[in-house]
Amino acid sequence: MTMGGGQVKGLGKSQVQAILKDYGMTRTLAEEGGRTSRGSLGNMRAYVSFLNQLHDEALANLGFIESWWVDRVRDYFAAQPFTLRLDPSKSLRAVVRELLDQAQKRQAESSGTMFVGAVLQHLVGAKLDILLEGKVAHHGVSVADEVSGREADFLVEDTAIHVTAAPNEAVVRKCERNLAAAKRPIIVTLARGVAVAQGLADQKGIGDRVDVFDAEQFIAGNIHERGKFARRGREDIAHQIIEKYNAIVSAHETDPSLQIEIAG
Repeated sequence: MTMGGGQVKGLGKSQVQAILKDYGMTRTLAEEGGRTSRGSLGNMRAYVSFLNQLHDEALANLGFIESWWVDRVRDYFAAQPFTLRLDPSKSLRAVVRELLDQAQKRQAESSGTMFVGAVLQHLVGAKLDILLEGKVAHHGVSVADEVSGREADFLVEDTAIHVTAAPNEAVVRKCERNLAAAKRPIIVTLARGVAVAQGLADQKGIGDRVDVFDAEQFIAGNIHERGKFARRGREDIAHQIIEKYNAIVSAHETDPSLQIEIAG
């Protein structure tokens, strides 16, 4: 206990975050770290008693116990929705980028779940759905194109839209097949993937036949245009896109943490 006896010693934010950092986690678990909770002392006494009991039974592996608790923190973070902050002082591209950065951080802390690709695909899908008044087919991000027989993530008239966080040769081969079928291919990717996608298309000799778009600009530009370049209009369109996005996630994904809430 602290000198005054009213708090648990060492239960502040910095100590908690230092432990999480050892496990590659940088998000803040709690600003107060439990220090100000009236129940912390009672919880501490009960937990120390439990640890001592484990010690008496030769089961007190503190490294394993710490790792178990860190996994619970991962579960907690993974269950939280993403947050879109409509900060009027920032550009819309920066707002979209911050959202995608959240997905990137969660993906780095998890194993096997491609959060960035899922958020990116369904944001683009939501934008298209609103633009085309619901005439867009959606699918779960884990459903492979080859299995479903799809020519692209989204087919609109004669346009085949491919959404990817990491452009590769497989995407460009799909574009080649689109062109052979008289379709116009578009690749929507992260800012860092634009040059990669364009370079791969150039290598295949189709660089001047494939449009490659930065996802931030692709989404932000649509919000500006449909909002008629007015603040209220932008906010309304952003809310519509997120509402549609959440509906798509509910219908086609099993992970509720992919949902997005709007702040600001």
